[in-house]
Amino acid sequence: MTTPLLRIEAVEAAYQRSIAALHGVSLEVRAGEIHALLGANGAGKSTTLKAVSNLLPAERGQVTAGRIVFDGHDTGRTSPADLVRLGLVQVLEGRHCFRTLTVEENLLTGALGRSARRSEAAEDLAKVYAIFPKLKGRRKTLAGLCSGGEQQMTAIGRALMSRPRLLVLDEPSMGLAPLVVRDIFEQLRRLNREEGLSILVAEQNSTVALQYADRATVLDAGVAVLSGDAEALRQRADIQSFYFGEGVAAGARSNR
Repeated sequence: MTTPLLRIEAVEAAYQRSIAALHGVSLEVRAGEIHALLGANGAGKSTTLKAVSNLLPAERGQVTAGRIVFDGHDTGRTSPADLVRLGLVQVLEGRHCFRTLTVEENLLTGALGRSARRSEAAEDLAKVYAIFPKLKGRRKTLAGLCSGGEQQMTAIGRALMSRPRLLVLDEPSMGLAPLVVRDIFEQLRRLNREEGLSILVAEQNSTVALQYADRATVLDAGVAVLSGDAEALRQRADIQSFYFGEGVAAGARSNR
């Protein structure tokens, strides 16, 4: 087995030094795979992703035990900006865009973090427009005036401008129409298959996530209760129970 691109080892995390959010979470993301992180609202998905990108301190949170390693680098000892330069790039939940900048200006900010030359930025911009053609027609429009789907594409496109090796996505389907969600996931899978882009995606929409993922981990109340090949997990009747948070985690733990 090759060394995983990302390794989360028995991580515990808390907010304000007292509110426990993660309890010994472990998972691995292999180079060239799509790994889905599933669970109901409040299961700990966003906390896990912020821990991966070392963004918890910005929200008065911290990893209290365990460690996270990206390509040999301890993420807890690496600044978020340096992680981006190393190729770990996150798209936060909520379609974060600079609303008063145009779509194209938003995209170009993604190239700033890696100090891209103008020719490289132009090349990457053309690539993003090829992936999301709708953005090309809206490139001069203020992001705040775009639809939710266009804003999500802009946020993902901006991340792609950073030339990630591991793209970390938090709830990319939230609030979007099914056809838009399918289009976004189809493009992400194409990048994964054709360019080897590794992806860690947190999703409540387990049906969509398991359709496109290679492997998946299910969180419940901050605990990783299931993990395995996505195809095998799709066959499990209890996945929807985890998804809807119906409290079947105890039985799953006893069957691990």
